[in-house]
Amino acid sequence: MLGGYRIEGRGAAEIAASVERAVGAGELEPGQPLPPMRELAVELGVNPNTVAAAYRILRERGVIETAGRRGSRVRPKPATTARESIRVDVPEGVRDVASGNPDPGLLPRLAEAFAAATEQNDREPVMYGDEAVEPELVHSARAAFDADGVPDGPIGVASGSLDVIERVLAAHLKPGDTVAVEDPGWGSLLDLVPAVGLRTAPVGVDDEGPLPDDVRRVLEAGARALIVTGRAQNPTGAVVSAARARAIRSVLKDHPNVLLIEDDHGHGIVDLPLHALAGTTRNWAFVRSAAKAYGPDLRLAVFTGDTVTVDRVRGRQRLGPGWISRIGQRALLRLWDDGAVDPQAVAAAYAGRRDALIAALAERGIAAHGRSGLNVWVPVPDETGAVARLLHAGWAVAPGARFRMSAPPGIRITVATLARDEIAPLADAVAKAVGSAPPRGYV
Repeated sequence: MLGGYRIEGRGAAEIAASVERAVGAGELEPGQPLPPMRELAVELGVNPNTVAAAYRILRERGVIETAGRRGSRVRPKPATTARESIRVDVPEGVRDVASGNPDPGLLPRLAEAFAAATEQNDREPVMYGDEAVEPELVHSARAAFDADGVPDGPIGVASGSLDVIERVLAAHLKPGDTVAVEDPGWGSLLDLVPAVGLRTAPVGVDDEGPLPDDVRRVLEAGARALIVTGRAQNPTGAVVSAARARAIRSVLKDHPNVLLIEDDHGHGIVDLPLHALAGTTRNWAFVRSAAKAYGPDLRLAVFTGDTVTVDRVRGRQRLGPGWISRIGQRALLRLWDDGAVDPQAVAAAYAGRRDALIAALAERGIAAHGRSGLNVWVPVPDETGAVARLLHAGWAVAPGARFRMSAPPGIRITVATLARDEIAPLADAVAKAVGSAPPRGYV
């Protein structure tokens, strides 16, 4: 059943660690069945309850799944094997359009903002027991949220969107609960959910965001949380339209106890309006990252939500990291207040590159998607073949498997640094790599 691998250990933690090491090393493959608990207990000379406890640990860590009488098996996408491993190594001389990074040329210079923040810290050093969130940052964030129709709520600061999402999920859910996620969706999020012991339920996406019928289906099936990207959806570039927002709110009104999390990482690089869903359910959180507009290494995101949710997250922060550096917060505040980023200009630059590539692909008979953000999503009939042929032609694209659960195959192309004279050669290469066979569709 396990090939040449032998599970070892006498205690539950040791047995679980043995299985997890094997999964991480590839010695136990996704989907591979594990021995029945009583059988493994006999083999190891331990009580069956010990093996049951080990399997419970593995389920909570997102390594295995159990399906009643069909037994336990390694998850198809185990948390131990991150989707980041599903990528293309970029050889020398190959153009990288797979990274998902913003254009460094469109990021603001940080030296002056951090110099001012450190000078302020010299005058007013932050000490234990001080406020965790820079008061002026609260005012600026709240004003921006108000302008976008995000309901009132306390403000928090965390180390990026995923940090907020993980903390909000932990504040409300227990291991084994189901989270509805976009499919295709952000690969890191699809890794995170099972890694914290939760189950994922895919929700289809089109150019206007999550499909309302899919949202209704997974919520009626018992999903406890829904995560939505309002703009610059990764990898498809979808934007939740006004009509789609109304339809999703209508579904959520029938499920007021569902935890709603909205990720607006496209703030500052998208010129399309936000149609927030927040406030439709009892517990909600809205997070806005600085990574795409101001630089990934800032590791800063501001968030708001209902009082219970924000209080739980900030309370848990106090017991761990304590707070996010106020120097970093002050630097971000200065960047905001000084208008270091012109959202309209940045959005126009990215839109020009996306639109040019999508138009060039259309001229070659290839359908592609990308209403906002840094990426273009191209449905393909043969994902592995398309990626390999493009790599041979000198272009490294991201395999769609990094972003998919049950959605059809595709490839993601990051347009952030594409030069105008690269558009036609890239479109030619994609058309040749994809071939004439029609893809199975977007969702």
